[in-house]
Amino acid sequence: MSTADDASKHAPGTGAADDRADGAGGAIIFAFVIGLAASLIVGWVVFPKLLYSQKRQPIDFNHALHLGLEDQNCESCHFFREDGSFSGAPALAQCIGCHAEVQGDSPDEIRFVEEYVQKGREVPWLIYSRQPQCVYFSHVAHVRAGGMDCVSCHGHIGESERLPVYEENRISGYSRNLWGHNIAGFKKDSWDRMKMDDCAECHAREGVTQASVQTTKEGCFVCHK
Repeated sequence: MSTADDASKHAPGTGAADDRADGAGGAIIFAFVIGLAASLIVGWVVFPKLLYSQKRQPIDFNHALHLGLEDQNCESCHFFREDGSFSGAPALAQCIGCHAEVQGDSPDEIRFVEEYVQKGREVPWLIYSRQPQCVYFSHVAHVRAGGMDCVSCHGHIGESERLPVYEENRISGYSRNLWGHNIAGFKKDSWDRMKMDDCAECHAREGVTQASVQTTKEGCFVCHK
């Protein structure tokens, strides 16, 4: 080993300075990782919980019970009108035929009859899929023309015994179900998230072109007012 190398190796303070530099670099990287993790937790976990308020429907509707009755199916309550528009949440008139009087001893059934049926008041349902005013969605185009089933967008709601909690965006006032709970973009089922790119992806996969959905409106204005 040369004299110069030997002198450099034993120069006072050189090794300590390198150790301090390495330590500082490690601390910076550690702080960056911790900051990134904290930001992700706040952005993806904490913030959504603060952004949405939770509400319960005025009446807890049992889909499974109703579909288990004779001559009852989804179209008994949700159907297409003569003009092609879709009937979402059923009106009181559709319920009175079976619920003119209390059926069973369910607290929700009793409240429904006493507070709404007997008083002729419509139930103020919270609509999970209420669209912004600038958006137009055609059920008949997707269900009748496209052959889609309800599960593709709404999941297995027909098998549920209780209605899900309504989560309302504190800023926009719209339901979290409108676009889905997974804001990260990952989804397991088709109904987990419904955003513009999901629509575009499905249209491309099914070969739906602008010409095939052409109306009196053009391009983007087929779905957006």
